Amino acid sequence: MSVRIDKFIWFTRLCKTRSIATELVKKGKVKLNGEGIKPSREVKEGDVIGIVKHTSLFTYKVKSLLKNRVGAKLVEDHLIDITPIEEIEKYKTYQAAQSAYRGHGTGKPTKKERRILGNFLHDDSLNEDW
Repeated sequence: MSVRIDKFIWFTRLCKTRSIATELVKKGKVKLNGEGIKPSREVKEGDVIGIVKHTSLFTYKVKSLLKNRVGAKLVEDHLIDITPIEEIEKYKTYQAAQSAYRGHGTGKPTKKERRILGNFLHDDSLNEDW
């Protein structure tokens, strides 16, 4: 028995939807045994799946194949997470950098803030002294 890679990624909850899984494979973010593949590629037991998330490569070894999508607790029966600790740390660093990128309330001003700023900058009473 064999299963399409996009279905398998979705079955094992590595992607939220099957269309997202197919899109990841098409974009080259999924590797099977270290090589780029198409969404229709078949997965077999013992294969190694690599998924690129932002800056990290998460790797999983296929224990057994599935016919349907399984619950989160049952995923461990079908996949072994063999991601190196360095890759996990790299991903955590990326997440921390993204959350620290901009604090709440900073960045692009709201519509109300733009109006107040515009009124302040175009106030004619400021220009009378010049």
